[in-house]
Amino acid sequence: MKSVKWTDFEITPNPHGIDARILWESEHLQLVHITLKPGEKLKKHITPVNVIFYVLEGKGIIEI
Repeated sequence: MKSVKWTDFEITPNPHGIDARILWESEHLQLVHITLKPGEKLKKHITPVNVIFYVLEGKGIIEI
């Protein structure tokens, strides 16, 4: 198994203006590490794949 740090990945430019780093992707899946600072949020959008949020620290609201 290959072990990597999320900080080793570059921030991916995105329309939300947040720290988002693609850790892995395929035709049907993206694994993205997102860091939101207090007050930051994702704009409402539609994704071509299912989404799972795993919160490591803090709390937030997810609107589906």
